[in-house]
Amino acid sequence: MAKSWTDNAPSPKALSEQAHMPDPLSYRIKKFFLGSPLNRHSLGHQRLKKRYALGVLSSDPISSSAYGTEQMLVGLIPVFGLMAFSLLMPLTAVVLVILTIITLSYRNVISTYVHFGGAYIVARENFGTVTAQLAAVALIIDYIVTLAIQSAAGVAAIISAFPELAPYKLTMVVGIILFLSFGNLRGVKEAGKMFALPTYFFIVSMFTVFLIGIYRDVTGTLPVLETNVAGTLPLGEEQGLLTAAAIFMLLRAFANGGSSLTGLEAISDGVGLFEKPEYKNARRTLVIMSTILGTLVLGISYFAHKIYAMPYEDESPTVISQVAQAILGDSGFGQAFFYIVQAATMLILFAGANTTFSAFPIVVNYAALDGYLPRWLTKRGHKLNFSNGIMVLSGSALVLVFITGASVSFLVAFYALGVFTAFSISGLGMAKYNLTKKESHWKAKFVINLIAGSVSVLVVLIFAVVKFSQGAWVVLLVTPVLVASFLRLHRRYEAEKQALQIRKEQERATSITRHDVTVLVDSVDLATVGAVRYARSLKPRTLHAVHFVLDDLKAEQIKKSWMENHALDDVP
Repeated sequence: MAKSWTDNAPSPKALSEQAHMPDPLSYRIKKFFLGSPLNRHSLGHQRLKKRYALGVLSSDPISSSAYGTEQMLVGLIPVFGLMAFSLLMPLTAVVLVILTIITLSYRNVISTYVHFGGAYIVARENFGTVTAQLAAVALIIDYIVTLAIQSAAGVAAIISAFPELAPYKLTMVVGIILFLSFGNLRGVKEAGKMFALPTYFFIVSMFTVFLIGIYRDVTGTLPVLETNVAGTLPLGEEQGLLTAAAIFMLLRAFANGGSSLTGLEAISDGVGLFEKPEYKNARRTLVIMSTILGTLVLGISYFAHKIYAMPYEDESPTVISQVAQAILGDSGFGQAFFYIVQAATMLILFAGANTTFSAFPIVVNYAALDGYLPRWLTKRGHKLNFSNGIMVLSGSALVLVFITGASVSFLVAFYALGVFTAFSISGLGMAKYNLTKKESHWKAKFVINLIAGSVSVLVVLIFAVVKFSQGAWVVLLVTPVLVASFLRLHRRYEAEKQALQIRKEQERATSITRHDVTVLVDSVDLATVGAVRYARSLKPRTLHAVHFVLDDLKAEQIKKSWMENHALDDVP
């Protein structure tokens, strides 16, 4: 809808309710694939109920339980041999303690930043915009890797059930990423409904497996798998835990297990997607999600430890599939339910990959609004989503998949470093906020956030050292390069802003009435004044400025700037 206003009007007045123009071919093609466009009045209604939000935003961390245990065993078995299964539970306990600490910290984040509580906003508000770019880069890397690794792990679940599909692994991963991109380009609400069910499907399936497993464990009928099987990782020799090499490998296994915690920030990044009251619904969802995640990680680790589930070199069958198959047995029911569990695992991993399409565009939108990323990342698309951000995410993930061959073990090396950097900045930023503002219960919150930030910094340092040669060096190299490029782009935008700043001598040009002229306005700056000056030089009989409203907040900002600027006060 087009709008115009004058300084005497109490509110914007519509010039025209609609315009009839033939749609170009490219638009008709877009409409065919993506459906009818949404208007700006639908924007506030594209929100998710808690049950959908749990399914969409929680699917990333919950799905990471499908490979977190396996990645710990990948780090332990080649070094410690069968002793790895005894070490698995203590490492899992450490991961769960960190999960609890970070969850408590993010509850504080969501309560404080009630519309968008991600690490980017926390860093910007407490440490400044430069540090915020480090958080932005960390989250950008994390979301790109998440999309790649979740898609690859989902395909691995399929191959675990149908090994004959192994030669098509890369093609299948690419197809999944493209499918998810298409679903999200159709709109977050449609994508939310599509991907909420797999989360519940996976939870119910795995809890059923756990209940059967507990019964078989108590009755002594739980089997123990063979460890010397072709294709499994080579068994190392048992050794002492106090040698430098042993400690290093324990830390590497712990770093692998840290992948189970990725995605916790998705809810705080997506607070604006919740129905009102956003922050209360987001906090409840975060606690529920963390409880479910902790239960799943503990359950999978416990039964992997009991049955001696060995990771395979080609990543299939997966550890979680071995746990399910061993517990369910070879009966008709067991075999049928095994395929159900594999389907649930596949779907939750793909739903976890889908989470990135909700969070990534929001993060890059905020960075772009601050002038650190290209402004086209702030534009909403056909379905009122940040479609440019969606395409950047999917394109980057596809590049990463081709480089790594869609290997989960290889992708893990890129994974947790980014997200724990964001955890560090968020925790320490909130600790500073608590210390500065001293709101109610600030001392307890300060301690929680300080511990969360400090522990996350420690994990980042561990990860950077023990995973350096396995690919972490790429993240350590790319991060400062991206931060520097963000700052360079910001300086360029600031220079343009200064160049376009309106000065008194440039404000007004003489009006000679003759034509009817309309000036389209997207911002109030020197370029707009120049356009108005040129319009006046055409000897207008009437002169109007028109802004097409897609974002009410931006429209109000333009209206305010227009009324405050004496250069344009005579142009309605």
